[in-house]
Formats: sequence, structure tokens, C-alpha cells
Amino acid sequence: MAAELHPRSGKLIGLSNSNRTAQRNQPVQEFNHGLVLSREPLRDRDVFTVRIDKKVNSWSGSIEIGVTALDPAALDFPSSATGLKGGSWIVSGCSVLKDGRSVLEEYGRDLDQLGEGDRVGIQRNGRGELHLWVNGQDCGAAASGLPSRLWAVVDLYGKCTQVTVVSCEPPPDTEDQEEDEEEREEEVVLPSPAALTTEACRDHEDRTGALVLPAVPALATVMNGSAEEVPEVTRGHSRPDKFPNNFEPDTVLTEHQLFDVFNNAIVSLYRSEDEGGEDLGLGGAGGGGSDPSRAGAGSNNGARGGGGNENGNGGSAEGGGSTNNSPSGSAGGTAGTGGMTTNDALLFHEKCGTLIKLSNNNKTAERRRPLDEFNNGVVMTNRPLRHNEMFEIRIDKLVDKWSGSIEIGVTTHNPNNLDYPATMTNLRSGTIMMSGCGILTNGKGTRREYCEFSLDELQEGDHIGLMRKASGALHFYINGIDQGVAANQTPGVVYGVVDLYGMAVKVTIVHNHNHSDRLRRNNAIMRALSPDVGRPRPALSLTPDPEAPDRLLFHPNCGQKAAIIGDGRTALRPHATDDFNHGVVLSNRPLHSNEVFQVRIDKMVDKWAGSIEIGVTTHNPAYLQLPSTMTNLRSGTWMMTGNGVMHNGTTILDEYGHNLDRLKAGDTVGVVRKDDGSLHFFVNGVPQGPAAWNVPPSVYAVVDLYGQAAQATIMDDMADLPPLPDDNSEGPTAMSPGSPCSITGASAASDLRFHQLHGTNAVITNGGRTALRQNCRSEFNDAIVISNRCLRDGELFEIVIQKMVDRWSGSIEAGVTAIRPEELEFPNTMTDIDYDTWMLSGTAIMQDGNTMRNNYGCDLDSLSTGSRIGMMRTASGDLHYYINGVDQGVACTGLPPGKVAGVAHRLHNKHGKNVVLLGDGCQAVRVGGYAHGIVFSAKELKTDELFEVKINEVDEQWSGSLRIGLTTLQPPDLPSCPLSGLSPSLTQLRSKVTWLLAGSEVRRNGVLQRQNYGCSLDRLTVGNRVGVKRCSDDTMHIFIDGEDMGPAATAVAKNVYAVLDLYGKVTAVSIVSSTLVEDTESVKAPSLSSDSCSEGEDDSTPCENEPTLVPMAMAFLENHGKNIQLSNQNLTAARVSSYNQGLLVTAQPLPRQQLFQFQIDRLNSSWTSSLSLGVIGHSPDRLNFPSTACCLKRSVWLLQRDSVFHNSLKICENYGPNLDTCPEGTVLGLLVDANGCLHLHVNGMDQGVAAQDIPTPCYPLIDLYGQCEQVTIVTNHVPAVGAESGDVRCQGDMEKADMVDGIKESVCWTPPPAVNPNKTCEYQALCSRFKDLLTLPDGYFNEDAKYNLCYCESCHKLRGDEAYYKRGEPPRDYALPFGWCRFALRIKPHCEVSNTFKKWHIAYHGTSVGSLRRTLDHSQLLPESSSVFSASPVKAESHGSYGEPEENSAPEREIPCVRLSPTMRYSGLEVFAPKVQFRDPRSLRCHHAQVGFQVCVRPGSYKVGPQSLGISEPLDPRFSNTEIEWITKEKGGTLLYGLLIRVE
Repeated sequence: MAAELHPRSGKLIGLSNSNRTAQRNQPVQEFNHGLVLSREPLRDRDVFTVRIDKKVNSWSGSIEIGVTALDPAALDFPSSATGLKGGSWIVSGCSVLKDGRSVLEEYGRDLDQLGEGDRVGIQRNGRGELHLWVNGQDCGAAASGLPSRLWAVVDLYGKCTQVTVVSCEPPPDTEDQEEDEEEREEEVVLPSPAALTTEACRDHEDRTGALVLPAVPALATVMNGSAEEVPEVTRGHSRPDKFPNNFEPDTVLTEHQLFDVFNNAIVSLYRSEDEGGEDLGLGGAGGGGSDPSRAGAGSNNGARGGGGNENGNGGSAEGGGSTNNSPSGSAGGTAGTGGMTTNDALLFHEKCGTLIKLSNNNKTAERRRPLDEFNNGVVMTNRPLRHNEMFEIRIDKLVDKWSGSIEIGVTTHNPNNLDYPATMTNLRSGTIMMSGCGILTNGKGTRREYCEFSLDELQEGDHIGLMRKASGALHFYINGIDQGVAANQTPGVVYGVVDLYGMAVKVTIVHNHNHSDRLRRNNAIMRALSPDVGRPRPALSLTPDPEAPDRLLFHPNCGQKAAIIGDGRTALRPHATDDFNHGVVLSNRPLHSNEVFQVRIDKMVDKWAGSIEIGVTTHNPAYLQLPSTMTNLRSGTWMMTGNGVMHNGTTILDEYGHNLDRLKAGDTVGVVRKDDGSLHFFVNGVPQGPAAWNVPPSVYAVVDLYGQAAQATIMDDMADLPPLPDDNSEGPTAMSPGSPCSITGASAASDLRFHQLHGTNAVITNGGRTALRQNCRSEFNDAIVISNRCLRDGELFEIVIQKMVDRWSGSIEAGVTAIRPEELEFPNTMTDIDYDTWMLSGTAIMQDGNTMRNNYGCDLDSLSTGSRIGMMRTASGDLHYYINGVDQGVACTGLPPGKVAGVAHRLHNKHGKNVVLLGDGCQAVRVGGYAHGIVFSAKELKTDELFEVKINEVDEQWSGSLRIGLTTLQPPDLPSCPLSGLSPSLTQLRSKVTWLLAGSEVRRNGVLQRQNYGCSLDRLTVGNRVGVKRCSDDTMHIFIDGEDMGPAATAVAKNVYAVLDLYGKVTAVSIVSSTLVEDTESVKAPSLSSDSCSEGEDDSTPCENEPTLVPMAMAFLENHGKNIQLSNQNLTAARVSSYNQGLLVTAQPLPRQQLFQFQIDRLNSSWTSSLSLGVIGHSPDRLNFPSTACCLKRSVWLLQRDSVFHNSLKICENYGPNLDTCPEGTVLGLLVDANGCLHLHVNGMDQGVAAQDIPTPCYPLIDLYGQCEQVTIVTNHVPAVGAESGDVRCQGDMEKADMVDGIKESVCWTPPPAVNPNKTCEYQALCSRFKDLLTLPDGYFNEDAKYNLCYCESCHKLRGDEAYYKRGEPPRDYALPFGWCRFALRIKPHCEVSNTFKKWHIAYHGTSVGSLRRTLDHSQLLPESSSVFSASPVKAESHGSYGEPEENSAPEREIPCVRLSPTMRYSGLEVFAPKVQFRDPRSLRCHHAQVGFQVCVRPGSYKVGPQSLGISEPLDPRFSNTEIEWITKEKGGTLLYGLLIRVE
């Protein structure tokens, strides 16, 4: 047979040298399409051998070789050899694949490790077996049963770019070898002394942690090339040597070369362990061995040559073989290495779940009856896991019947003694499991979203691993990718455990972790080529329409709220006005290359935001569990949504093409995948350009009928579409991780780190000291990292470059910025920023993106690995760069000083009596004893704000340690220190709700809530950092040395202070964190009237800074959003289209102390949300207005709903009323006071300081968004409706419905029901849904919904409610039920309503949900129907007693009473109003609810007494604890007025 290649080959292959040499074109840009085949079929016993001529380092993977029964003359070449089907066997890495599926792992040599000059061949012998040959050595049978007519296949994949065919002939002595290869042992000559020594000095690093050198002189001899020739050794299984054989006699190995040799030795050891099941020790200096790649190693087969025992170091050359199977041994006076023996391999334990069947030498576990049973599939390892030992499994089989899938973890339980549960999550001790994407500890969830991968979404062929580090940290690995720390302080002795639950049926332990990555890559390629690979196949196949077998239709499997009609051409959401999602539909078949899939929007609804989305996915619709929206799918999906493109749920293009949200009925959208792998979208037939690259073939089209899109139809006629534009641009390609750089100047005494906020492609590790760029070979930007705090004058910030790649031009850029990371929207590169930034790029110094000077003293592009770069700002404002410690001179001058010198957090001056504050409140020292060391943060923590301290001093004579947490106690309310009366320790602080971590225990008000949480604080010492954060989901998180320990407590209140206890051995701490935004000390600023003049100044004399208010001084600017129309001399602005593009600014800047007011003229209830307003700190004349105000990122302060935003970052919550609830007629105003603080005014009422440090000049900004369609500037002073006036509120003039709250309807400007703001209050809607779940008859409630009032913070501020009012004769105070929602009850006709409302008092009664119906049936409070807590028996003769009844009271003489209170702060306590849990039918989230009644109580029918719960602290500032409880025993003395509901 001619040793030539077939002229037909992969599309990137070029042939030369008479078709004997193949080269892959564009080797740095492309890694596949490199297939070549032999010119003729192979003859039996011929070895088709090629030599590797060239390799590149840009890619992972390398040459693949095999055979195929497909004739190359008619072959449609796939992108790689693993895509060959129809009778193809390929050796890839060290795996053997048949038709793309793995049939053998860990076979022969790892082809990825071969270098230039190595030879590799493929052979079919006379018995139909496939053999691989590497450098002339047979690697044994790889497969059997091969057909006779086969062509050789070579794939120039990844690193391999050129090969040459060197021969195609039988090997010497092949026939003799085949006849007796099972009877004789081959002899192999070890090729070089270097390989000998390298093999002789290696051992498994997981077992010993170090390499053991046999003898220093021997190693030196080998390294210097003077070793004597090594005699031949024999082995039972032929394995060719893999180490370099070209060391010159006088070569001296460098440290890096020796390190590479050692690494290769370790890789070889992994492979040989799994192949032979052996684990050999180290041989003596002159000893032989049984393996040429293990020269000098002992063996358990007694082969000739001196060998040590199986695990120990070999002794002398005369030592005989040994079969000692003990875990460790010794010989020759050298301790054994504790290596793994055959019996010590990690296998499944014989004892397992009742439905488990073990096979493959206990490496494979399978659950019996998988279609009938979903549990009882627990298996455990046969021994405990070692430190840093990987326990990895491969999913072999799944079924598509059950929900849930495999779970994996560790347990301290010995399988010999364990009574196996049905599922491991039922085990309540010593067990940590990964389930889905969360972590369960002892059956309870400790981390809901541990990683991005969910075990339930994995497919056949995927790998899952875990490792317990020596530090006690537990890590999980998905397909070789470390998911991070899952748990800390994992016990030292743990067994691996796998639960074959639900869909998971069969798994196999993978021992060879070095080679499994290659298999995973092949699986990924196979899935890209065929989405069916790795999925369970249905019992029945879907038969296509025989009349139109290739017609594009919608697949019948569609979203929950979608339907397919019109013979599969039309998809719709039948109830589009009720639901906005679950409308995903897919095509019935994959798209062909260059085939356009186009749909026409038939119908739209205007109720929702968002609209149609379109794209492609690799998932087969027949097997896909359709998500609510396709952007929730995290694999194999590309979608165009709005005007952006998302890949696997992550935005990859922000501003792409036409905005799909603006399309109307009749418009068309389309998608196409070109044959070069690029993805293009069309809108109304117009191509939008390339959106993605390297999209695999066989993708299905996807349409998501989301939001407004209600119906779409496939367009069959594509003739009118313009031709696709040619696009040769190259897209990103998945690469290996890379390129970290680390801070070198951050010593143990320095707190300089990288900030937690960074570019999207950057990753911060090593406690904030190391930064790396993900996908460094496919991404070159979006990797900005910034220091965690401002640099001080003369402080050097220095980093060292640890890794570089040679793929890109340009290199690292370094500089300084005055922008806080919290205020920065990270651009692609820092040179894109146009303010307050100085950068060195190459040799150019750049300020604000413009080059200031060229040819600076150093060139950053010329630096290499190991170089150090430093930056320093001197006291004079000069910027200096340092390269490897050498000052490069002044780069630029005039830099501003840092805004924060040191840290911005401070400690409060109220603290424990043994504490002294130093350093302007940044340090705390306990000066005596072991207790009384409580300190607080100076201010309340904002949401997601980290408060962190570093331990400076410890005193080992004490036990215990630092304690940290959050508290609702307000330090300003405490008396002056040291007479604060604080508890001696934090665990005893119970006057207010306090959440804390003490040791590893989480406590609430001293009561234990949770044990074994994270790392124990008792182990911390000097230099460790501890932090606390209240997150946006109302959870408390503890941070230790920058690492989040996960949620420690839930349902944490919003207004909390950080609290620490310098207890026990910790005597001094210092703050290392900074605030997100500096806020003001005062909660409320003075109103405009009191702020205009200084105190003591004559009112008739205006202030010096008081501006003169000129009517019509303010008007709207002509430059505005595109949907805005101005009128009325630019005083009125209206949005004339859509719901956005409604931005407005004034033409004039806002002077200090001048109130700018405007009125809401028109609302449109068709939309959600409403206007936002604020100020912008730069001229808007040339501003390019975005679609909404929240897209403005520079010098913008915005009030939206009840929150304050600065440059799109939230800086304050629960400020003022919710602007979304403002009705028509509301007058809103903005004012910047003399101190630069921004105030919001609602109907003339100052809501306090919203933000500070507002620059001058600033311009008022309004966004007419959603419901708000028109506003008008108020040009004269109009008394606000809700402001103070001279009118006296007369109770006799008040409306009946509002008399209860002491507010006249016109005073609180309750709008008519059509525009009642309560209708848009989310909290009231939630309470209303809970009321509906109670199934109470509608007849009990007032039909007029305007009497239902919400007392949430936004609603009561919007109405201008006061906290307390008086009612009745004689008048008595009562408090409004803030935080509750009232539903008005219907008053019985026989009641004298007018007298009742005017003369009776108002009170509250807490009750249980179970008592509601009976109470409503009787229309009054009944002791029998009250909760067990609110009704207590009172002795009939004890009229003056309000305490509990005496123990010996006779039951027949007791009269039950009802407890009331003038405030819900008492009646709403949980003892009176027990909490119940319910699931919101809309959001499906769980909440807790309480109920109570607002009642009218007849004066004289009750007695006032003290609270009976033993509470010491005041419950309500208006009512003393001695008069907060009212007790009545009179039947008919109460009248129900409203049902109160509170939801948490």
C-alpha cells in the first residue's frame, strides 16, 4: 500500500510532498477542520505511521488517529475526527471512541503529550483488532471486531498543525508477536539516563506531597550526562517510554526543565496506576524494575531485578520482589511513601443502597429498576478520602422520567456501620451534599446557589468531582472546573458518597483525572454536532410528515402557556393578557447552513413590557424541559432580546441591531447560521450583521413569545430577503483560563488588595491579592481591576505579572483614577474613560483617554512574566511608575489627592466601658478585663455594604474570641459612655434584636439559631480579617479574610448597625473597609422655611445666600427624549409614544436654595412603573439621551420609586414615598440646599436629604416613564395640598370613612377610585392576595375599595399621615398601624354609626387566622373566639387586677376578657397575632402573615393597665408600658371596623 494521503481532506488542509505531508492552514486562528485519510484502504497488519512535524501552543488537544469504514471519495468531512460516524474508531488523547462515543478510557499513550518528531501509527491486525503504535511501540488492542475495509484517519487537531506519512508496512516480527504475545514478555531498552532518573525519583504527589530523590550523586550524574548505561528490564505489559531521549552528554537541566520532567513523571504514574492497578515504590540505585518507564521501581509480580516492597522504596539490587500489600512499608532503611496499593484504589464500597448493583471491579454503580424507583441509590467509597485527593465520577446513564438527578458529597459515617437512607439528604448528621446547584448540610440547605451549574442539568458523559483540601475546605468540580469552596472546616475523615437519585441511573469512578479533560472535550464536540448525544432516547420516535419531510414548522413540544396551530406554522399565547412568559417554541428540525428561519408577528398586546425574542439552541425540543424564557437556559443557546444578544443567559452584545421591543404586528424577524459558524439576525428583511461566531451546526430555531408578543407565524417564502453579506471576521473561541497578576506590595501589614468590583472578564482570587483574565485566548479586554481603597501619598501599589499569552498585541496597562469603583461602570479598557483617569499604555501617558506624552521611560508592552509594575502618587501630586523596583521618573503632574485617606468606616463613640477608640474612630482597643468590649459602626449599614475589621492584638490568657453581627439597637439613643449600661458581652445584648456569630454559632438575641457555621472565630489571630454584610435578600453574611461564608441569618431588619464584641483573647481591631457612599449625619434636613435663614436672624432679613424666586425662571430644554413634545412656552412636557424615551432637563441650572416644582398632569394606567426625577451635574445641551434615566452613568442623582441612585448605583432605600404611587395632581419638587444636599418635596412636604455633595451647576432631570405621560412646571407659589396651613382641622367636618384616621379626605388628597394610588401599591396587593386565600365571605367587607388603606411606608408618607391621633369623648390617643394594611369591614345597619365613630375610642386587637371567621360572624370580639394569647380568664371579683389569674382560681367564677391596645406595636406582637406561612400565588414566594382588627371601643367599657408580657423596653414612644394594655369584659363593648394584615 502506498504511504500517501487521499487528495480529499478537511477544508483547512493543504497537501504537499506528493501528498505525503499535510498542513493545517491558519493554525493560530483555527483548531479543527484538519482531517486527512489514507489514499487506499489499510491492509491487515500494515501500520500507517505519521510523524508530527509542527505543533503550536495556542490550543489544547493535539493529534487524533484512527480508522473509518467511510470512503473518503464520498465523505462529507466533519470538523474533527470525533464527528465521524458509520463505523469509525478514533484514538483521542488516551481515549478510544467509536462513532463519537467513548468505548475505552485510559488507553495507551496520551497523544496530547507527544512532541514534534514523535511518530504515531494505526493498525488493524489479522484478528480484526485495532492497535495504536507510538514511536515503534505497540500500545495493545484498542478495539476488536473491526471490518476488513478501513481507511486510516489522522486529525490535525489543536496543537498539531503538520504531519508527514513515513511508512505503511507491517512492523518487524509482527506475525511472531501475534502468535505468542500472550505467552511471552517483551524486553524494552530504556532510552536515556535522564528518563531513568526522572522515573526513579517520582511518586504520587497526592500521597507524599513531594518528590523523593533516590540519591543526590546519582541525580547529579544523570543531570550531567555521565551516568552509565542502564541494563535492559522486562515488563509484563508493553508501555513505551514517554520522556525525552535527546539529552546531550554535557547537558545540565535547569530548574524549569527538571520541573517539567517531574510533571511528566507524575502524569505517567497516574496512567500506569489505572492501567495496571499497581503502585510501585522507588528502586535502589542499581536495582532493576518490571517497567521500563519505572526504572528501579519494585513490583508485586516478582519480576527480576531488585525491587522494594510494593509501597516502599526499593532496597539493594539483590532485593527480591515482594508482594506486600500493606499501606506502607520500608526497605533499605528508607521510610515508605504510603502509596496506593491495588486494594487501596478508590472504589465503591460493597455495602450500598438496596437498589444498587456494582460492577467493573466496584468502579461502576447502577440503580436497578430505574423506571419504577427513583431513590435507594446511595453508594459510598470503600475508604476515606485523603487530603487533596480527587473523587470523580462520570455519568453513564440517565432516564427521562423523574425530576431531580444525581447528588454527590461527603459524609463522616463509615459505610460498614451505616444504615443507608433512601436518599442522603435524609441523613441529619455528618453529611455535606451538592444537590442541584446548592449545598445541603445534614439535609438542610446552607447555600442555595453555590455554582452556576446544576447537577440536574448535566448529561451523560459529564463528570462530577469533589476534593477535600488539606485546609478543610470542600470543593466540587463540574467537568474539571473548580466551583469554589462549598464548605469550610470539613471533618478530617470523610467518605465520598453518591446518590443515584431521580434521573441518574449509572455512574463510574474516574481514576485518571489528567486524561478525563480530553474525554470531556470530545463529549462537548459530540453534543455540538448532535444534540441527541448524551440524552436518553425516547421509546417512540417522532415521524416527520411524509409530504413535507424538510419543511420548517414549530415543534409540538412548546411552553406551558403556548400553543401550536395552523399545521405547525403558527405559535401563540392564548391567554396573552394573563401571562407574559412560558411562550417558548422551537423549530421541528435543526436549521441547515445558510437557511433563514423567519417569523411574522401576527398579534401583540400592550399590557406587558418586552416583546418577541428569537435565536437558536443546540437542545432538541423533543427532550428539552422548556424554561419560562429562553434567556434562562444556561447552555447551547444564542438569543436576540431587545437590541442585545445573549449567549447562555449572559449578554455578549449590548447595542446590536434594531430593538425588537419596538416591533409591531406585521413586522418580521429572522435568524440564520452561516456555514462558517456565524449567526445573523434579520428585522423586516434587513440583515443586522454578525451576532455570534463558532455557533455549532445542528441548531434549532427558537422563538420566545414574551411580553407583548402574542402570536407569530413562520414565513415560508424567503425570496425577497437580501443576500447575506460576506463576513470574514473571527469570533471568540473558547480557550483555557489564564493570565493572573498579583499584588506584591501587599505584605502582611498592608491592606492593599484588588477591589471586589472589576471588569466582566476579570476574576479576583487569593483573598483579593491575585487577578486573572478568564478565557485569555478568546477575550483580550473587559478585565479592569482596581485597588480596594485610595492610595495614600507616597504609597506604592505594585503588582507582578505571573502569566502572559502570545496571542494578542498590546499588554498590561496601569495607572490611577479618582473614580470610586462603586461609581464606575467598567468599560472595555480604562483608556475609554474620559474623566479623572491617568494611564500608562505601552510608552504613552494618557489622561482621560487622550495621549499627553509619548516615549515615557518604560514600555509596558515589552514586559515579560515576572516583571513588577508599581504606581505611586507623591505628596506634590506627581505620578511615578516603578519597573522592577526602579523609579522611571515623573509620568505626569497635578493629580488630585485621594478623597479618602485611609478607610471611610468609623466606630461609634458609644461603646462598652472597657473600650478605647483610637485613630479617629478607626481602631478599638479593650484596655481591661475580658468583657465589656462592645463597639458599633458609626452609621447604619447600607444594603450589600461590607463592614470589615482586622485583628491587631490578641491576649492568649483569655478564652473566647471576637464576636460580630448586626443589631437594631440605635447607638445614638444610648447614654454617654462609659455609663451606657451595655451588656458585658454581645450574647447578652437583648434589648433590641441582635444577630451575631460567636465562635461557629449563630445566635439571635442570645438564642442559638445555628451551629457549625463556617470557620470558627475562636481560631482567628493577628492579621485575620472579619466582616459582616446585610444583603439585599435580608440575610446576614459573614466574611473571613475576604471569603463569604454564606448566609448566617435570614429575615434581618433593614435599619441595622454592625456590632462587634472585643471578647476574650481579641483585644484590638482596626477597620479596613470603606463606605459605599458617604452619607449625612442628619436623617432629615430642615424644611425650606427654616433653612432659608440662620437661627436667631430676623425673619424680615433675607439670608445672604437666599435666591430670589423669579416666576417662570425655569423651562424645559429643547434637547430631550425623542418621544417628548413640549408646549406652553416649554413649561409642559408630554410623552406622545411608547413608554420610554421621555427624558427631560431644564434649560437653566437649579440655584441653591430654590425649589423647582412640577405637577403630574396625566397618567396612563396601561403601563407599569412611573416617573423618576433628579439632577444631572453637567450641561445637557449636547447630551445624547438614552431610553431611560437609569442608563445615565455620569454625575447623575436619581429618585426612582422609593430609592436613590447615583450613576445607576443604589445608595439609599426607603426614602420618601414610592413615586410609582403618585396620582395625578401631585406636585413634586427638587431643592439643593446651601450644603449641597438634594431634597425631595412632595406636595410641599420636605422628605429630607436624598443625596449629598451635589455639584454646581446642576440641572433638574425628569423621566416621563411608564404611567406618567405629562407634567407642567409650577411657576408660582402654590400652597401644597398636604402642607401645613392655617386651616384648623375640625373633627366634626371629617368624612365618616376617614374619621377613624383623624384625616379629612381632602387633606390627605385621596384620589378617586379610578386613580387610587393604593391600586399600584405592591404591598397592598400582596396583602390582598393573602386575604383572598383566607376565603372570607365578601359580605363582611365594605364594597367601596377606597376605604381600604395601606399603611406601608410609601403610602402613609404619600398621604402625609401623622403617627398619632385622638378620638372619642373624652379624647384618647391612638397610633396609626404603620406597616399594616387595612381592609374596611361593613358596619351593621342597627349600629348607631355616627355616634360610634364620634364618641368611641380606637383600639387594636391581635388575633390568629383561625379565629377570624368566628369573630366576623359575631361582628364583635368574643373571648371564646380570640386567640389563646389574647383572651385570659379574670376573676369576677378582682376588678382592679390586670395581671394573670391566680393559680387556685375556680373556673366557674372566672370571666374571660379581651386585651386591646391603642397601638399595633403591642397588639401586633407575635404572642397576640401568631404568624402563619403562606405562598404567594403570583410570585410563588413564601411569606409570613399576621392578622388583627381595628375596633371602636366604647369609653368606660375597658380598663387601662400595664402590659402583661414582662417586656422592659418601651414598645411605643407615645404610650407608657403601664398604660398600653386595655382590658374589656363587656359584651358589645367593641365594634369591628377594619381587618388588619401584615406580611413579611
